[in-house]
Amino acid sequence: MDALELLRLNLLSPMVLAFALGVLARLLRSDLAFPEALYTALSLYLLFAIGFKGGVELSKTPLAVLLLPLLATLFLGLARPLSGYLAARRLLRVDRVDAGALAAHYGSVSAVTFLAALTFAQGLGYRPEGFLPTLVALLEVPGIVLALLLAKRGGGNLGEAFQEVLTGRSVVLLLGGLAVGGLSGEAGMERVKPFFVDPFYGVLTLFLLDLGMVAASRFATLKQMGFRLLLYGTLLPLLHGAIGVYLGHLAGLSLGGATVLGAMSASASYIAAPAAVRIALPEANPSLYLTASLAVTFPFNLVLGIPMYHALARWIGG
Repeated sequence: MDALELLRLNLLSPMVLAFALGVLARLLRSDLAFPEALYTALSLYLLFAIGFKGGVELSKTPLAVLLLPLLATLFLGLARPLSGYLAARRLLRVDRVDAGALAAHYGSVSAVTFLAALTFAQGLGYRPEGFLPTLVALLEVPGIVLALLLAKRGGGNLGEAFQEVLTGRSVVLLLGGLAVGGLSGEAGMERVKPFFVDPFYGVLTLFLLDLGMVAASRFATLKQMGFRLLLYGTLLPLLHGAIGVYLGHLAGLSLGGATVLGAMSASASYIAAPAAVRIALPEANPSLYLTASLAVTFPFNLVLGIPMYHALARWIGG
């Protein structure tokens, strides 16, 4: 399958089309809107389902198989916020606080991008490793914590920020879902499969429709920030994605698994990181970090990034 066919496959997936529909609806000033309660319910469902399925797969995976991918993910969780911070300081020329806020978003991970990459790889016929949701949970926390440390080198309530990260709904649902899935195992999955497996991608499509509207609402801010923010939001994911694919290959992941790890590494958080930054760095500019992560990096990865990480994984893996 050539690159154009991969791009066509990705662009015509229900998730990408739903995201585009959300953008179009907002640009046309449609009255389409999701109730806040529905958005929250979709988020909770997706996060728990990710963790739960990851836990079930973890219960079947020997530690020897998981060890190298875990080390690779931990390295990504520490290296990505550092590069995100330095790039923000040099390229965007923002102060330490805004650079730390951006680094927190680009050091964490987008669960939706992970799911989109997983669906993409499965659509191509690959069978990515079942323990990959475990790596999502591992990648979520250290990047945020390290970025806040970088931003708060001059002082601040780091303990409160740390608590916010660990007790935030994203981490609780991911890690809690992992624990539930790991303890209940395959037998537990069989009992709840009609709710957590079959409807999963339909829920994800609805969630992306809403994200499309949110992203479009940030386009005005993007115009104000200029070309440098576009470069930051596209070049940094490409760098992180390439490192993720390479480390996935070194860790022994399959071609599909390396593609997904690359997409995870290239993604930027817009659930856990904003919550932590609001408490830890209230003086940071939300238009800056939300626009970069949600209006630039997320659609870039969804439309172009994931096929590019796959092409790189295929090139490295032969």
